[in-house]
Amino acid sequence: MVVETAPAVRRPRPKGGEGVAPHGRLRPAPARASEPEASDPRAIGKRQASIGAALQAAGALLFIGQAALIAYGIDAIAAGAGVAALLLPAGIVLALGVLRAGLEAAGGRLCHHAARAALTALRGRVGLALAVRSPLDRERPAAGLAASAIAEQAEAVVPYLSRFRPARMRATFVPLVIFAVVLPLSWAAALVLLVALPLIPLFMALIGMRAQAASEAQLAQMGDMNGFLLDRLRGLSTIRALDAVDLTAARLRASAEDLRARTMAVLRIAFLSSAVLELFSALGVAMVAVYVGFHLLGTMEFGTWGGRLSLGEGLFILMLAPAFFEPMRDLSAVWHDRAAGEAAFATLDRLSMPGLPLPGADVVGPEPRAAAPAPGVELRAVSFRHAGGTAPFDAFSLAVRPGERVALLGPSGTGKSTLLALVAGLAPVAAGEVRIGGVALAPETAADLRAGMAWIGQRPHFFAGSLRANVALGRPEISAEAVDEALTFSVLGGVTAGRHGIGVGEDGAGLSGGEALRLAVARAAVDPRVQLVLADEPTAHLDAATAAEMTEALLTLASGRTLIVATHDPVLAARMDRIVRLEARA
Repeated sequence: MVVETAPAVRRPRPKGGEGVAPHGRLRPAPARASEPEASDPRAIGKRQASIGAALQAAGALLFIGQAALIAYGIDAIAAGAGVAALLLPAGIVLALGVLRAGLEAAGGRLCHHAARAALTALRGRVGLALAVRSPLDRERPAAGLAASAIAEQAEAVVPYLSRFRPARMRATFVPLVIFAVVLPLSWAAALVLLVALPLIPLFMALIGMRAQAASEAQLAQMGDMNGFLLDRLRGLSTIRALDAVDLTAARLRASAEDLRARTMAVLRIAFLSSAVLELFSALGVAMVAVYVGFHLLGTMEFGTWGGRLSLGEGLFILMLAPAFFEPMRDLSAVWHDRAAGEAAFATLDRLSMPGLPLPGADVVGPEPRAAAPAPGVELRAVSFRHAGGTAPFDAFSLAVRPGERVALLGPSGTGKSTLLALVAGLAPVAAGEVRIGGVALAPETAADLRAGMAWIGQRPHFFAGSLRANVALGRPEISAEAVDEALTFSVLGGVTAGRHGIGVGEDGAGLSGGEALRLAVARAAVDPRVQLVLADEPTAHLDAATAAEMTEALLTLASGRTLIVATHDPVLAARMDRIVRLEARA
């Protein structure tokens, strides 16, 4: 046995999903930034949303015609007209009402569909950004926070795009049209409307800034609480072993109470914005009503363009006054949607920011290929730098012959996992070169090279389903017979015999530590393309008997393959062909 020594410095263990993963399937390449709808998901369906908002605005403007006909009918009755004279105006009012309802319904449907399309694109962009980030990225968001943002917080985007934006368009154009209709009849009534209207958006904007800050704080607290809960659920057995259940429950209760307080603060601000609008709109309508009433009674002779308002004209202005403020009332009702939507967009934009890239993640996965010979692995003066600038390796070199079994031996924190991650192409090297089977590991070759690798980590991730499904992982080229053979190969001592069809809980619930690692070995053994096996601390946290069985399984799996094991277990390392010792620098 050849023993080599190589110094290394301490570094944190990579985050992210550990387990066996033949990396043959990668997601499609990210959309180019030059494509406007891909660079900004809010632009998805923008034309459809604009048409929908225009239809709703047109429906609101139809009320002007309805009000004119109703005022004309009342004026005609006051003048002594019969019922027959009102039939045609009444029919037109009914037809306009039906048309108005149809336009608003069609516009609402178009806006909703456009908002859902934008949300789908936004979730896809965030999911892709997270998928192409390296597991070694220290800034990679926690799984609980990301899941909360994508599944829950992202839903706030739909009401923002489907309700707030159309309401903003109506509040922009409808009052202007009504003002233009009222002005030729009475400059005084138009002046009252003109003075009252700007006060509403002014105070709503002041309240809205506070509402957005409160919404951002609420969403941040919600993400933190979800991340805390997910982390504690994953470590539930450890919490019970340390008798920290009550402490954890108390901290979760405090977090929930904080979230409740932040949610109530958001609701208080939302109610305040509605109260402000109701106050100013009520004052505006009341002032118009007072003016029209006293004008018709002859008390106020001013306010028109030389003549007096007729009963019909006065009623027409009076009916338009509430409609003048109605778009602002609608805008106030969805003002909280704007604050929540902008906060959700900010959170999702942060999640979609690029981080440490996963080489080859933007390349479409290669077609299934025939198994190649066991490759050699060569690291030539490799260096790696974290985001903070620390460099765990300084021109580190290593050569592994084809079919050789090599152990990277050393205490925790000496950089063993980093070396495996660089060999697997899970992060780009800062300097130097990694070659697999004579091929340089680069973004354009990483996907193809990873198709011939398997990663066995300390905590393999499993999905809720059968053992067969967790071995096949949805790969159509893996036959049922190959899955059964891999399960039979991985069963040591009959521990998992007879359980092929029994389900596995999420994250391996129902499996012991040894059974989970055996199932991870089955994932590697089922794919004939896998000729390079990378194992990160496969015997950690196992008892001596289970560790011995895992060692035998790895050695059997490595027959005819190249195996690199990162471990601090000297028993496992002694079974390898060669040991490379990594020692922490002072």
